[in-house]
Amino acid sequence: MAKSPARVRFGDFVVDLDARQLLRGEQPVHLTPKAYHLLTLLLDARPRALSKDELQQGLWPATFVDEANLSVLVAELRSALQDDARHPRYVRTVHGFGYAFAADATGSGSGEGAPAPASRPAAWWLIAGNAQYKLQNGDHVVGRDPSVEVWLDSGSVSRRHARISVHEAEASVEDLGSKNGTQVNGERIAARVGVSSGDELRFGSVRAQMRRVWDAGSTETIGPLG
Repeated sequence: MAKSPARVRFGDFVVDLDARQLLRGEQPVHLTPKAYHLLTLLLDARPRALSKDELQQGLWPATFVDEANLSVLVAELRSALQDDARHPRYVRTVHGFGYAFAADATGSGSGEGAPAPASRPAAWWLIAGNAQYKLQNGDHVVGRDPSVEVWLDSGSVSRRHARISVHEAEASVEDLGSKNGTQVNGERIAARVGVSSGDELRFGSVRAQMRRVWDAGSTETIGPLG
């Protein structure tokens, strides 16, 4: 006996998982393959919000991509769903974190799934010139003092300049009263600030970048900061 087609319903829409198609009523709604994949990731995780890192790794595994690519896909998906970012019915922005599926949905899950941390562990790295520092869970002091976890040998860097804190998918940085300050994406910070993969950090005049790389099966080579 043929099995029933796998479908997920929400609002006026149906996701036909066998056909890999979004429908409104019985009419197909055009989505690029990546935008369709984004929709299934959000549906699978509902009601949990997915971080930008989780979504990027689900959509572009083992590849470093600009965060703008994700924003373009979210805009495409919202347009197809006739959703409004300011008053979302379906795709909700979780500011400073990621996105979540906001509506009630019925039916079976897609099986696409977000990357599973247990099978695809990720590691945070700080890249500063030719130096690479793997950041385990916990606190990491950045400074000119050779005893700190992240040693930057520059006169513009204070002995104990800043602290990077890492906990699984989340990372943050705070200045420790340095003389020349700490910047995130060109803005000097006065308190602890959350950071994402790809964010640029400056400690004095030393430029660095945060990256989150999935270890298992990853083909990405972490190169020096350009």
